[in-house]
Amino acid sequence: MFDQAEVGIAEEIDANDPELLRFLTDHGLATPDSARQVLEESDRKMIRLVDDLIALMIEKDLIKFTDLPAAAGEKYLHRQVARKRLQIVVGEDDIL
Repeated sequence: MFDQAEVGIAEEIDANDPELLRFLTDHGLATPDSARQVLEESDRKMIRLVDDLIALMIEKDLIKFTDLPAAAGEKYLHRQVARKRLQIVVGEDDIL
């Protein structure tokens, strides 16, 4: 869905179309607050994915920790220490 015309997309539907509203409701996007909640949940999952990708690239020597910008490296290291600490406390399978 786009709010403006896109090249190659010819179909238009009204913003109040029942099928569109049903789709938005089914996907938790019916209101700005519910859309924000969906994005926040997605952000949490993406953060974990990015953490894992960085770790994998470092492990495979595709990048070095020192290749990361200082602020990014600091944030990554802080998260890794917190995850390791949590792993010791609750176990690897329970890590968020």
